[in-house]
Amino acid sequence: MDFSNFPAKLNLAYCDYIADRIQKLVTREIGDNDTLIESVGKVNYDLHPTEGWLQSTKKVITVHDTNGKAYVVTVEEAPMLDKE
Repeated sequence: MDFSNFPAKLNLAYCDYIADRIQKLVTREIGDNDTLIESVGKVNYDLHPTEGWLQSTKKVITVHDTNGKAYVVTVEEAPMLDKE
């Protein structure tokens, strides 16, 4: 494959990787420590509601505290905050 036409710098998005790491680390925190976090859900994708195709790279994780209150952790691209 000829890569000579590719841009010198690819701005790849790592939302999958970052969301997976957050989910695993929070799960480990629940098991290892006395924490206020009760549970952490699976990583959910930003899918079209009826067709099911991927709409964006955004990922969402639901977390519950020990009182049952729900929180949503969102991982999504923020190009306006990119370091150059």
